[in-house]
Amino acid sequence: MQWSELFDATQQPSIDQIEDYINSPLWNNLNDHLLQTYNVKPKLEYSGCSMDGGIWMGWNVKYKKGGKSLCTLYPKQGHLLLLVPVGISEMVETELLMPTCQEYTQKLFSETKTGHNGKSLAFEVKSEDVFNDVKNLMAIRVQALKTRK
Repeated sequence: MQWSELFDATQQPSIDQIEDYINSPLWNNLNDHLLQTYNVKPKLEYSGCSMDGGIWMGWNVKYKKGGKSLCTLYPKQGHLLLLVPVGISEMVETELLMPTCQEYTQKLFSETKTGHNGKSLAFEVKSEDVFNDVKNLMAIRVQALKTRK
């Protein structure tokens, strides 16, 4: 059963229910990393977005630092679907990082269109290697947010 069918807008899931549905150690790694490294806690929000066949629809988990998004998790069975923003001010450093990233990450970055705010990378995180790329991208974002203050 799809995530959006399990919990409608009136039924907010618990963190434990999200963990059970995802059933991946990467979920715990993400939470632990964001809490320990940036003191960022998960915040649940409901999205009614039905773009791309509704993959963005339903309850999601946002992680924000200083009011800006580090990533948004859309629960999927067995893996993480993470939307990771790369702002315009982060583009140069991110481009320099790309040669050290997994081929999957490099391809995702090159194929994602740049908008007026930068890029929103939709990662299907199924391995620790791709998760490490995501952590590096979030580190660039946090550093950029610190210099904007």
